[in-house]
Amino acid sequence: MAARHRPAAALPAEALLQMIVGKWISQAIGTAVELGIPDRLAKGARQCHDIAREAGVSEDGVYRLLRTLSSLGLFAENGDGRFKLTRMGQLLRRDHPNSLAGFARFQAHDITWRPWGRLGHSVKTGMPAFDEVFGAPIFDYLSRHPEDAAVFNDAMTSISATQSRAAAAAYDFAGIGTLMDVAGGHGFLLATVLRGHKTMRGVLFDLPHVVAGAATTFTRAGVADRVRIESGDFFKELPQGADAIMMKYIIHDWDDDSATRILRTCHRALGPRGKLLIVDTVVPPGNQPHYSKLLDLNMLVLTPRGRERTRKEFAALLSGAGFRMSRIVPSASALSIVEAVKR
Repeated sequence: MAARHRPAAALPAEALLQMIVGKWISQAIGTAVELGIPDRLAKGARQCHDIAREAGVSEDGVYRLLRTLSSLGLFAENGDGRFKLTRMGQLLRRDHPNSLAGFARFQAHDITWRPWGRLGHSVKTGMPAFDEVFGAPIFDYLSRHPEDAAVFNDAMTSISATQSRAAAAAYDFAGIGTLMDVAGGHGFLLATVLRGHKTMRGVLFDLPHVVAGAATTFTRAGVADRVRIESGDFFKELPQGADAIMMKYIIHDWDDDSATRILRTCHRALGPRGKLLIVDTVVPPGNQPHYSKLLDLNMLVLTPRGRERTRKEFAALLSGAGFRMSRIVPSASALSIVEAVKR
Protein backbone atom coordinates (compact mmCIF):
# COMPACT_ATOMS: atom_id res chain seq x y z
CA MET A 1 0.00 0.00 0.00
CA ALA A 2 1.43 3.33 -1.02
CA ALA A 3 2.33 5.75 1.74
CA ARG A 4 0.02 8.68 2.15
CA HIS A 5 1.64 12.09 1.89
CA ARG A 6 0.38 15.43 3.09
CA PRO A 7 -0.09 18.03 0.38
CA ALA A 8 3.04 20.10 0.10
CA ALA A 9 0.91 23.25 0.38
CA ALA A 10 -0.05 22.29 3.94
CA LEU A 11 3.51 22.35 5.23
CA PRO A 12 4.03 26.14 5.12
CA ALA A 13 0.69 26.61 6.83
CA GLU A 14 1.68 24.23 9.64
CA ALA A 15 5.02 25.98 10.09
CA LEU A 16 3.29 29.35 10.18
CA LEU A 17 0.74 28.06 12.68
CA GLN A 18 3.55 27.05 15.04
CA MET A 19 4.92 30.59 14.84
CA ILE A 20 1.52 32.14 15.47
CA VAL A 21 0.94 30.15 18.66
CA GLY A 22 4.45 30.80 19.93
CA LYS A 23 3.08 32.97 22.74
CA TRP A 24 1.22 29.91 24.08
CA ILE A 25 4.49 28.03 24.33
CA SER A 26 6.31 30.86 26.12
CA GLN A 27 3.50 31.22 28.66
CA ALA A 28 3.29 27.46 29.21
CA ILE A 29 7.01 27.19 29.93
CA GLY A 30 6.95 30.21 32.23
CA THR A 31 3.96 28.81 34.12
CA ALA A 32 5.72 25.49 34.67
CA VAL A 33 8.70 27.36 36.13
CA GLU A 34 6.47 29.59 38.27
CA LEU A 35 4.85 26.47 39.76
CA GLY A 36 8.27 24.95 40.42
CA ILE A 37 7.48 21.83 38.38
CA PRO A 38 10.98 21.29 36.94
CA ASP A 39 12.46 21.52 40.45
CA ARG A 40 9.90 19.01 41.75
CA LEU A 41 11.08 16.55 39.09
CA ALA A 42 14.80 17.04 39.76
CA LYS A 43 15.13 13.64 41.45
CA GLY A 44 13.16 11.69 38.87
CA ALA A 45 9.73 10.89 37.44
CA ARG A 46 6.64 11.61 39.55
CA GLN A 47 2.88 11.21 39.33
CA CYS A 48 0.95 14.24 38.18
CA HIS A 49 -1.34 14.25 41.22
CA ASP A 50 1.69 14.41 43.56
CA ILE A 51 3.08 17.40 41.67
CA ALA A 52 -0.27 19.17 41.75
CA ARG A 53 -0.81 18.49 45.46
CA GLU A 54 2.61 19.90 46.40
CA ALA A 55 2.08 22.98 44.24
CA GLY A 56 -1.46 23.46 45.55
CA VAL A 57 -3.01 23.60 42.07
CA SER A 58 -5.41 21.68 39.83
CA GLU A 59 -4.31 18.16 38.88
CA ASP A 60 -6.19 18.44 35.60
CA GLY A 61 -4.51 21.72 34.80
CA VAL A 62 -1.05 20.40 35.61
CA TYR A 63 -1.61 17.27 33.53
CA ARG A 64 -2.68 19.27 30.49
CA LEU A 65 0.25 21.64 30.92
CA LEU A 66 2.76 18.79 31.17
CA ARG A 67 1.19 16.90 28.27
CA THR A 68 1.65 19.97 26.09
CA LEU A 69 5.23 20.59 27.20
CA SER A 70 6.01 16.89 26.75
CA SER A 71 4.97 17.21 23.11
CA LEU A 72 7.57 19.99 22.81
CA GLY A 73 10.37 17.87 24.26
CA LEU A 74 10.70 19.43 27.72
CA PHE A 75 9.04 16.62 29.69
CA ALA A 76 8.18 12.99 28.93
CA GLU A 77 5.18 11.00 30.13
CA ASN A 78 5.90 7.39 31.11
CA GLY A 79 3.48 4.53 30.54
CA ASP A 80 2.47 4.54 34.21
CA GLY A 81 1.32 8.18 34.12
CA ARG A 82 4.46 9.68 35.62
CA PHE A 83 6.28 12.65 34.13
CA LYS A 84 10.02 13.23 34.00
CA LEU A 85 12.34 15.94 32.72
CA THR A 86 14.08 15.50 29.38
CA ARG A 87 17.65 16.65 28.80
CA MET A 88 16.36 19.98 27.51
CA GLY A 89 13.82 20.26 30.31
CA GLN A 90 16.62 19.96 32.88
CA LEU A 91 17.60 23.50 31.89
CA LEU A 92 14.41 24.73 33.57
CA ARG A 93 15.62 23.58 37.00
CA ARG A 94 16.77 26.53 39.08
CA ASP A 95 19.81 24.62 40.35
CA HIS A 96 21.06 23.63 36.88
CA PRO A 97 24.40 25.32 36.06
CA ASN A 98 22.99 26.47 32.71
CA SER A 99 19.48 27.16 34.01
CA LEU A 100 17.14 29.26 31.89
CA ALA A 101 14.39 29.12 34.51
CA GLY A 102 14.66 32.79 35.45
CA PHE A 103 14.56 33.90 31.84
CA ALA A 104 11.54 31.69 31.13
CA ARG A 105 9.71 33.13 34.13
CA PHE A 106 10.53 36.68 33.01
CA GLN A 107 9.14 36.12 29.52
CA ALA A 108 5.80 34.99 30.99
CA HIS A 109 5.71 37.72 33.66
CA ASP A 110 3.49 40.81 33.45
CA ILE A 111 6.46 43.17 33.03
CA THR A 112 7.24 41.49 29.70
CA TRP A 113 3.94 39.90 28.73
CA ARG A 114 1.73 42.99 28.89
CA PRO A 115 4.07 45.31 26.94
CA TRP A 116 4.51 42.69 24.20
CA GLY A 117 0.72 42.73 23.86
CA ARG A 118 1.19 46.33 22.73
CA LEU A 119 3.89 45.65 20.13
CA GLY A 120 1.74 47.46 17.59
CA HIS A 121 2.11 50.68 19.60
CA SER A 122 5.89 50.39 19.48
CA VAL A 123 5.98 49.60 15.77
CA LYS A 124 3.67 52.53 14.95
CA THR A 125 5.35 55.10 17.18
CA GLY A 126 8.91 53.81 17.67
CA MET A 127 8.38 54.23 21.41
CA PRO A 128 8.49 51.57 24.15
CA ALA A 129 5.16 49.92 24.90
CA PHE A 130 6.42 49.34 28.46
CA ASP A 131 6.09 53.05 29.21
CA GLU A 132 2.52 53.11 27.92
CA VAL A 133 1.50 50.04 29.94
CA PHE A 134 3.23 50.86 33.23
CA GLY A 135 3.43 54.65 33.06
CA ALA A 136 7.22 54.88 33.44
CA PRO A 137 10.41 53.76 31.67
CA ILE A 138 11.42 50.23 32.58
CA PHE A 139 14.49 51.05 34.69
CA ASP A 140 12.66 53.76 36.64
CA TYR A 141 9.79 51.34 37.21
CA LEU A 142 12.06 48.54 38.41
CA SER A 143 13.84 50.84 40.86
CA ARG A 144 10.47 51.42 42.58
CA HIS A 145 9.14 47.85 42.41
CA PRO A 146 11.65 45.50 44.07
CA GLU A 147 9.62 42.32 43.50
CA ASP A 148 9.47 42.91 39.75
CA ALA A 149 13.13 44.00 39.78
CA ALA A 150 14.00 40.66 41.39
CA VAL A 151 12.28 38.84 38.51
CA PHE A 152 14.23 40.96 36.00
CA ASN A 153 17.58 40.47 37.76
CA ASP A 154 16.97 36.72 38.05
CA ALA A 155 16.27 36.63 34.31
CA MET A 156 19.48 38.48 33.49
CA THR A 157 21.50 36.14 35.70
CA SER A 158 19.73 33.16 34.13
CA ILE A 159 20.43 34.11 30.52
CA SER A 160 23.99 35.05 31.54
CA ALA A 161 25.03 31.57 32.60
CA THR A 162 25.65 29.98 29.21
CA GLN A 163 26.29 33.23 27.36
CA SER A 164 28.82 34.52 29.90
CA ARG A 165 30.83 31.33 29.75
CA ALA A 166 30.80 31.51 25.96
CA ALA A 167 31.94 35.16 25.95
CA ALA A 168 34.64 34.53 28.56
CA ALA A 169 35.96 31.59 26.54
CA ALA A 170 35.91 33.46 23.22
CA TYR A 171 37.96 36.51 24.17
CA ASP A 172 41.64 36.61 25.12
CA PHE A 173 41.80 38.66 28.34
CA ALA A 174 45.59 38.24 28.68
CA GLY A 175 47.34 41.46 29.68
CA ILE A 176 44.34 42.99 31.43
CA GLY A 177 45.29 43.65 35.04
CA THR A 178 42.00 45.19 36.17
CA LEU A 179 38.72 44.60 34.40
CA MET A 180 35.67 46.74 35.19
CA ASP A 181 32.22 45.35 34.46
CA VAL A 182 29.90 48.33 34.01
CA ALA A 183 26.24 47.68 34.81
CA GLY A 184 27.26 44.09 35.45
CA GLY A 185 24.25 43.19 37.60
CA HIS A 186 25.11 40.50 40.11
CA GLY A 187 28.51 40.02 38.52
CA PHE A 188 28.18 36.60 36.90
CA LEU A 189 30.21 37.49 33.79
CA LEU A 190 32.94 39.23 35.78
CA ALA A 191 33.17 36.28 38.18
CA THR A 192 33.41 33.89 35.22
CA VAL A 193 36.30 35.85 33.69
CA LEU A 194 38.13 36.19 37.01
CA ARG A 195 37.92 32.46 37.69
CA GLY A 196 39.85 31.86 34.47
CA HIS A 197 42.48 34.56 35.13
CA LYS A 198 43.96 34.12 38.59
CA THR A 199 45.96 37.36 38.72
CA MET A 200 43.28 39.66 37.33
CA ARG A 201 41.38 42.03 39.59
CA GLY A 202 37.83 43.19 38.98
CA VAL A 203 35.52 46.12 39.60
CA LEU A 204 31.76 45.69 39.46
CA PHE A 205 29.82 48.90 38.87
CA ASP A 206 26.03 49.23 38.85
CA LEU A 207 23.13 50.95 40.57
CA PRO A 208 23.05 50.61 44.38
CA HIS A 209 19.92 48.43 44.48
CA VAL A 210 21.46 46.08 41.88
CA VAL A 211 24.93 45.54 43.34
CA ALA A 212 23.38 44.84 46.73
CA GLY A 213 23.01 41.21 45.66
CA ALA A 214 26.40 40.81 43.97
CA ALA A 215 28.68 39.82 46.85
CA THR A 216 27.21 36.30 46.99
CA THR A 217 28.13 35.70 43.34
CA PHE A 218 31.80 36.50 43.94
CA THR A 219 31.95 34.51 47.16
CA ARG A 220 30.54 31.44 45.46
CA ALA A 221 33.04 31.83 42.62
CA GLY A 222 35.94 32.13 45.07
CA VAL A 223 37.04 35.52 43.73
CA ALA A 224 35.60 37.92 46.34
CA ASP A 225 39.08 38.98 47.50
CA ARG A 226 39.87 40.24 44.00
CA VAL A 227 36.71 42.28 43.39
CA ARG A 228 35.73 45.81 44.37
CA ILE A 229 32.02 46.61 44.19
CA GLU A 230 31.03 50.21 43.48
CA SER A 231 27.77 51.93 42.61
CA GLY A 232 26.73 55.06 40.80
CA ASP A 233 25.35 56.45 37.55
CA PHE A 234 27.14 55.40 34.37
CA PHE A 235 25.83 58.48 32.57
CA LYS A 236 27.88 60.68 34.90
CA GLU A 237 31.11 59.07 36.09
CA LEU A 238 32.90 55.73 36.38
CA PRO A 239 35.78 54.70 38.65
CA GLN A 240 39.25 55.27 37.21
CA GLY A 241 42.10 52.80 36.89
CA ALA A 242 40.75 49.82 34.93
CA ASP A 243 42.73 48.49 31.98
CA ALA A 244 39.52 47.47 30.24
CA ILE A 245 35.82 48.14 30.59
CA MET A 246 33.31 45.43 29.78
CA MET A 247 29.57 45.89 29.26
CA LYS A 248 27.19 43.03 28.52
CA TYR A 249 23.66 43.66 27.31
CA ILE A 250 23.93 47.36 28.24
CA ILE A 251 24.50 49.43 25.11
CA HIS A 252 21.61 47.64 23.43
CA ASP A 253 19.24 49.06 26.08
CA TRP A 254 19.61 52.62 24.80
CA ASP A 255 19.12 54.85 21.77
CA ASP A 256 22.21 56.19 20.00
CA ASP A 257 22.35 59.50 21.91
CA SER A 258 22.08 57.83 25.32
CA ALA A 259 24.49 55.05 24.32
CA THR A 260 27.01 57.68 23.20
CA ARG A 261 26.79 59.36 26.61
CA ILE A 262 27.59 56.05 28.30
CA LEU A 263 30.48 55.39 25.93
CA ARG A 264 31.94 58.84 26.53
CA THR A 265 31.85 58.19 30.27
CA CYS A 266 33.79 54.99 29.58
CA HIS A 267 36.22 56.96 27.41
CA ARG A 268 36.96 59.35 30.30
CA ALA A 269 37.48 56.49 32.76
CA LEU A 270 39.95 54.58 30.60
CA GLY A 271 43.64 55.34 30.22
CA PRO A 272 45.16 56.03 26.76
CA ARG A 273 45.75 52.30 26.13
CA GLY A 274 42.52 51.08 27.68
CA LYS A 275 40.13 48.75 25.88
CA LEU A 276 36.37 48.74 25.68
CA LEU A 277 34.57 45.41 25.34
CA ILE A 278 30.89 45.53 24.37
CA VAL A 279 29.29 42.12 24.79
CA ASP A 280 26.13 42.23 22.71
CA THR A 281 24.58 40.59 19.70
CA VAL A 282 25.65 41.83 16.28
CA VAL A 283 22.84 41.76 13.73
CA PRO A 284 23.91 39.83 10.63
CA PRO A 285 23.01 41.12 7.17
CA GLY A 286 20.27 39.82 4.89
CA ASN A 287 17.58 37.31 5.75
CA GLN A 288 19.75 35.08 7.94
CA PRO A 289 17.81 33.92 11.03
CA HIS A 290 19.44 35.16 14.22
CA TYR A 291 18.42 35.67 17.85
CA SER A 292 19.45 39.32 17.57
CA LYS A 293 16.54 40.12 15.27
CA LEU A 294 13.91 38.90 17.72
CA LEU A 295 15.81 40.48 20.59
CA ASP A 296 15.75 43.77 18.71
CA LEU A 297 11.95 43.75 18.85
CA ASN A 298 12.15 43.12 22.58
CA MET A 299 14.33 46.21 22.91
CA LEU A 300 11.76 48.20 20.94
CA VAL A 301 8.95 47.09 23.25
CA LEU A 302 10.64 47.29 26.65
CA THR A 303 13.53 49.73 26.67
CA PRO A 304 14.17 53.48 26.22
CA ARG A 305 14.42 53.08 22.43
CA GLY A 306 17.15 50.45 22.71
CA ARG A 307 18.16 48.33 19.75
CA GLU A 308 20.48 45.60 18.51
CA ARG A 309 23.07 46.90 16.07
CA THR A 310 24.93 45.83 12.95
CA ARG A 311 28.69 45.92 12.57
CA LYS A 312 28.43 49.24 10.70
CA GLU A 313 26.18 50.74 13.37
CA PHE A 314 28.58 49.74 16.15
CA ALA A 315 31.52 51.32 14.29
CA ALA A 316 29.64 54.59 13.84
CA LEU A 317 28.43 54.66 17.45
CA LEU A 318 31.92 54.05 18.81
CA SER A 319 33.49 56.64 16.54
CA GLY A 320 31.08 59.27 17.83
CA ALA A 321 32.27 58.58 21.38
CA GLY A 322 36.01 58.80 20.62
CA PHE A 323 36.68 55.08 20.07
CA ARG A 324 37.84 53.04 17.11
CA MET A 325 36.31 49.58 16.65
CA SER A 326 39.27 47.21 16.34
CA ARG A 327 37.52 43.85 15.87
CA ILE A 328 34.46 41.74 16.60
CA VAL A 329 35.03 38.38 18.29
CA PRO A 330 32.15 35.89 17.92
CA SER A 331 31.35 33.42 20.68
CA ALA A 332 29.64 30.05 20.83
CA SER A 333 26.44 31.85 21.91
CA ALA A 334 24.42 34.56 20.14
CA LEU A 335 26.73 37.17 21.67
CA SER A 336 29.88 38.69 20.23
CA ILE A 337 32.56 40.84 21.83
CA VAL A 338 32.92 44.20 20.08
CA GLU A 339 36.41 45.44 20.94
CA ALA A 340 37.32 49.13 20.71
CA VAL A 341 40.28 51.33 21.60
CA LYS A 342 40.59 55.05 22.21
CA ARG A 343 41.36 57.17 19.16
